[in-house]
Amino acid sequence: MNVTVWVAGRGAGDQRGIAADMTIPAALLLLCNVTFSWGLEIPGSADLREDVAPQEVHFESLDYRNVLRWEHHGQSLGNPQYFVQYKIYGEKHWTNATHCQGIRELHCDLSQEMSELREWYYARVQAVLHGAQSSWTLSPRFNSHWETSVSPPKVKMHVTEQGIMVQLRPPSSPYRRRNGSRIAVRKLQRLLYRVYLTHNGIVQEQHDLEGCVRKVLITDLKRRTTYCLQAETHILLLGRRSGKSQAVCVTTP
Repeated sequence: MNVTVWVAGRGAGDQRGIAADMTIPAALLLLCNVTFSWGLEIPGSADLREDVAPQEVHFESLDYRNVLRWEHHGQSLGNPQYFVQYKIYGEKHWTNATHCQGIRELHCDLSQEMSELREWYYARVQAVLHGAQSSWTLSPRFNSHWETSVSPPKVKMHVTEQGIMVQLRPPSSPYRRRNGSRIAVRKLQRLLYRVYLTHNGIVQEQHDLEGCVRKVLITDLKRRTTYCLQAETHILLLGRRSGKSQAVCVTTP
């Protein structure tokens, strides 16, 4: 379908209207109309953007595994996609966390992106739902060296003629050496390991191991008695400690 447009003459001596047969496809007019409508904001879209914005954006760090977490907006009725960016404190530009673009989960592991232990970092999260983008929600400033928590060591033991030999395996960080082996947290923080020997739930002995020492021989034990061992890790610089490890028990001969 075509549309004919009549244009009035503009000459001073022209006493009649000049008909200019400008044939314009109706589809073109429709396209122009749609184009103009794109410049208008859909009613309620601003509210929708705020209704999906992530909440409570924060870091949780255990053994230098730095995980950014957030909460689903309480008023959001859908399942948004989330986009994560990070930057070093003081820098102007944000960097996309490439593995956390368009995700549905409420967390993103940024350990490898935040491997400079002396630096402070920020992260931010944006939600997208039905084409509406929320504002960015910013995390508090974060440094893993000062804010990480630590897990307890793993405990192995066996009975010898002298007593119980206890061996500890310290927690590992997510960082690796060039040969691929993981770097122990004790290489990044000064740690102390505290070993508890218990009998019937009562602590009988306590042994502190520091530095590279990870073994202790516990002697002078009663015969045919069941003892249990637990250990915890202390970060000396931060005055922070882990919970106790799972108890392992043995009966002396």
